[in-house]
Amino acid sequence: MMTRPLVIVLALGLPGCTDDAPVCAEGQVRVQGRCTPYVAGDPVPRGDAWLPALRTSWQWQLTGAIDSSLDVEMYDIDLFNATDAELAALSGRIVICYFSAGTWEAWRDDAGELPDDALGDTMEDWEDERWLDVTSEGVRQVMLDRLDLAVSRGCDGVEPDNVDGYANRNGVGLNATEQLEYNRFIADAAHERGLSVGLKNDVDQLEDLLPWFDWALNEECATRRVRSVPRLHPGGEGGVPRRVHRRVVEHRGRDHRRAGLRRRTRPQHSDQDLGPGPGAARV
Repeated sequence: MMTRPLVIVLALGLPGCTDDAPVCAEGQVRVQGRCTPYVAGDPVPRGDAWLPALRTSWQWQLTGAIDSSLDVEMYDIDLFNATDAELAALSGRIVICYFSAGTWEAWRDDAGELPDDALGDTMEDWEDERWLDVTSEGVRQVMLDRLDLAVSRGCDGVEPDNVDGYANRNGVGLNATEQLEYNRFIADAAHERGLSVGLKNDVDQLEDLLPWFDWALNEECATRRVRSVPRLHPGGEGGVPRRVHRRVVEHRGRDHRRAGLRRRTRPQHSDQDLGPGPGAARV
């Protein structure tokens, strides 16, 4: 990580922030408890990490016994919950492993490794989940450990969730710049390990994240509504992203982490712009 100049600003005393952890202005990020201007480096090359083709078939199931009988190319499953036997049953498929990169989840085995002073506000409607200060080195180390776990478990890629804390009442003073820097950090770390990495939601920052991520998953919970999202172009090539429509076939309950997606899900494309752009390939 490059050395940056340090600029001191006054702390605003938000919940979850310590007295020496300032709330930084946009364009700045917290580095070792101080605000400093953010300058992005180049993304880590994707290398041979998986890149989905258009109309890739996929199953998204994060809870319950994994149904491996579906004739799909990619499975998206929970990094922690899936058993070794379930992973073995998916041999020959692309396996994407889900984990939360932006929240503390009380039930996770490594929850105690996340520093107390990095815990922010409780997520709306989820009393056992809290936003994280993603500028914390302790938080980042846990996320690197999770990426290492994904590699050791044989995952082909990862779906880091909750990477839009800045847009929520997070209680740790995250700004959009800090979120952008963190999301790039996660993507770079995934590529350093040979993992494909998808952007989960955070579509407001999508254009700035184009060169870092390999694919996108934008969920619309508890609906059957078609959601329009820009398709990512690896390496930032291809100009303005084209539009792709995606439909979640069935969603049981508000949150897939608790209820699970039990049925096959497939991408649904609009009648326009079905062909891939230069270097583009999306789920």
